[in-house]
Amino acid sequence: MGLLDSRNQRNTKVAPVEDLPEDIEEAEVIIRDIVPSQEDVSSHRQIKSYKDKKPAGRVIGQTKIIAIINQKGGVGKSTTAVNLAAALGEMGKQVLLVDLDPQGNSSSGLGIEKSLVNQCIYDVILADCPIEDVIIPDVCPGLDVVPAMINLAGAEVELVSEMARENRLKDAVGQMRGKYDFILIDCPPSLGLLTVNALVAADKLLIPIQCEFYALEGVTKLLESMKRVKSRLNPTLDIYGVLLTMYDGRTTLSNQVVDEVKGYFGRIVFNTIIPRTVKLSEAPSFGQPITEYEPRGKGAVAYMELAKEVIERG
Repeated sequence: MGLLDSRNQRNTKVAPVEDLPEDIEEAEVIIRDIVPSQEDVSSHRQIKSYKDKKPAGRVIGQTKIIAIINQKGGVGKSTTAVNLAAALGEMGKQVLLVDLDPQGNSSSGLGIEKSLVNQCIYDVILADCPIEDVIIPDVCPGLDVVPAMINLAGAEVELVSEMARENRLKDAVGQMRGKYDFILIDCPPSLGLLTVNALVAADKLLIPIQCEFYALEGVTKLLESMKRVKSRLNPTLDIYGVLLTMYDGRTTLSNQVVDEVKGYFGRIVFNTIIPRTVKLSEAPSFGQPITEYEPRGKGAVAYMELAKEVIERG
């Protein structure tokens, strides 16, 4: 109770019971429905089944499976997964986003209420559940999602004793080739068995790197892991592109990192650089990609430009 409320309470005289009108029991009681304000309306997406998916309306070409990966956390993996997928959908592509991070940030960032989800990517990898039974279609225009829940955190341990443990995700998403233009995999910030599954399943890797100190820290280990998987499990695996994120043009550091990353990776660095904006940070709390939350903002423009580059790279 605030100070003003307590003062008002002390200054208000309450009538004793004997002073109340005798016909108080006959007083009319009016009950009104409370209409929630716009702020109270849930932003959660409707959970539909794959059989209710809207038809693509065209022939899907060759499917490209891209793992968005960096063993370092906080570099913008989930932000890129959500917003790139939404931007590709806005441009008329059919996209499947696979949330492989136990934190489930891509799922919640698209307004998926996890308490309403019965099955997730965990069931696909460890319970041989058909991936079609898990897909939530039409989350955004052209965008379907395979959600993740916290039970995925136990998958790393449970996969150890499983047969063909590195190929679980590959077998599942491989069934969806020809049904989507792009399948994006949002990887966890580690190099465990879930990430190895993503490396085996993917055609290419997209590596987000933030424009901050220690930007290249851990990238060497990621590249070593990629080479081992490529030599033994997935010979076609390669880097699709390196994406610079959280760029602040006002700082010397950001510009130095851009030069350093371009000097290290060369031509595979995307021309598009994702800026650091407040709206990009706010959008997940509203369960929307930036293309819906602020479609004309700097963040949305950047991800639409990135989507164009991705399409052009084929």
